[in-house]
Amino acid sequence: MDTGKPEPTRDGSQAPGAGSQSLTGARELERYLDRLATERRLSPNTVSAYRRDVGALLDFCAREKVGSLDRLGVHHIRRFAAENHARGLSPRSIARRLSAVRSFLASLVERGALGSNVAVHVQAPKPSRRLPATLDADQVASLLEIAADTDLAIRDRAMLELFYSSGLRLAELVGMNVDDVDSDDRTVRVTGKGAKSRVLPVGRVALRAIDSWLPVRAEFVRGDEQAMFVSRRGTRLAARSVQARLNHWARAQGSPTRVHPHMLRHSFATHLLESSGDLRAVQEMLGHSSLSTTQVYTHLDFQHLAQSYDKAHPRARRSERRRPKSS
Repeated sequence: MDTGKPEPTRDGSQAPGAGSQSLTGARELERYLDRLATERRLSPNTVSAYRRDVGALLDFCAREKVGSLDRLGVHHIRRFAAENHARGLSPRSIARRLSAVRSFLASLVERGALGSNVAVHVQAPKPSRRLPATLDADQVASLLEIAADTDLAIRDRAMLELFYSSGLRLAELVGMNVDDVDSDDRTVRVTGKGAKSRVLPVGRVALRAIDSWLPVRAEFVRGDEQAMFVSRRGTRLAARSVQARLNHWARAQGSPTRVHPHMLRHSFATHLLESSGDLRAVQEMLGHSSLSTTQVYTHLDFQHLAQSYDKAHPRARRSERRRPKSS
């Protein structure tokens, strides 16, 4: 039965038909953008973004001499994505551009102007995984050298020592209660993502800092507040307050970079992995449900090893290499 729609060819493009002249790219794009603005009520900025992204495809079609949109094939979309990648667009930008193209072609399919959406299965290149920022052991030691000469300094030192000692998330630290710390067992119980609890070891230095803080806390706390870390008003310390205090001490201790709470967690994981090499143990202590989440720290560890190799190995020190003398 003839539906009047062009049939796709073996390469995924549309076979030319009686309606192929109606699929002029520029005209179809304007029709599509008008629909976005009037029917879907998208903002002018969003419509302009669609114009740029779909317009980039139409420019590509002109260069490739694809005279009509029903001549467009899967291989064209793949080349379009590859060309964008070669020109330096980020994987995220390419993904956005392909999403706009898929939406545009889907509107043509919905109207019956195209038989299928040839962009539907074309994916952008995967973005490279961004490695978390960390501090080296000396930078952490410098950050934690807080002179405990005020009540707030005593509290802050206990917070930061516990952050680094047990690799806590910010929410785990602020949600902690006094009875979650067991000084005899040298452990702390925290509630992580998905309301899952886990028990973590606490180092001697962190326990000493907590022991110094508890008498001060008793003077601050009001009523039956159970929070381990409280403000001057005696209420549970907010996450933003913890971030602000960490920034304060990073500046005061001359940190070369902006420090955020998760950086101490990343540093904990990296230093532990460098020393132990036990990825499963690091996964358990961080509370990661998947080992693949923890594996990012193996890349950090390898970076550290590679830098040490480049500095130490006689065959890797490029500055000392010399060209052989010509005979």
